[in-house]
Amino acid sequence: MSSRSRTDASTSKTTSPASPPNPLIAISGSLAATGVDVALIAFGLGGLPSLLSHPRALTLLVIWFAGGLVLSLARPVRTHDPIATAAEPKWTLPALLVVPLFVPALSAWGEARDVWPIPGGAITRWGGVILSGLGFALRIAAIARLGSRFSPLLVAQRGHALETSGLYAIVRHPGYLGTFLVALGTVIAFGSAVGLILVAVLYLLLDQRMRREDAFLESQFGDTFRRWRERTGRFLPRLTPLRG
Repeated sequence: MSSRSRTDASTSKTTSPASPPNPLIAISGSLAATGVDVALIAFGLGGLPSLLSHPRALTLLVIWFAGGLVLSLARPVRTHDPIATAAEPKWTLPALLVVPLFVPALSAWGEARDVWPIPGGAITRWGGVILSGLGFALRIAAIARLGSRFSPLLVAQRGHALETSGLYAIVRHPGYLGTFLVALGTVIAFGSAVGLILVAVLYLLLDQRMRREDAFLESQFGDTFRRWRERTGRFLPRLTPLRG
């Protein structure tokens, strides 16, 4: 995801900054992504009328559109000056994009056909909507903390130090945790456990990515990373410091 780095101006190399986000492009991109979500969920529910009469699905779509727009507009101008990049399978990023994309569709399909219903009724399902929104907020906060240092690739930028404060003082991968909570909340919101199949696949993908990222960060930051690892959890907060 990122080198979790904080700029050290005294050692940074001067590079040409990228252009700031274009609001029209950001809005268009968010609308396009929401359009894909609308099509997939409508397909799962059995048609557009079923989607338009489904308040939880509509609320999720509004949350995702707003969150995507915030991410597009809030991402600061960045420079890209990597000094090291970790190798990983070429299918990793496509899989991390596609699997979450189909979680709502499969969950909606399961709800429409009453497959593996989740008990708890409307309260539980609206709780899933809230959980999905909180997960998106967590992802936004994690990316905002990194600012211009965020990258979907495993890279170390020139003249940077490890980011270990804010959310990163609690867990090492809050952005991945947010992604997982969005998917889990979506499954609960539609009330069909069939979506948990893809949530499990997503967790396995995230777990492998986090392990690769931790190994890469350790190779780049050594003892600084190991001290950080001792007091933080990879995916969830660590209750007691790691020993040894």
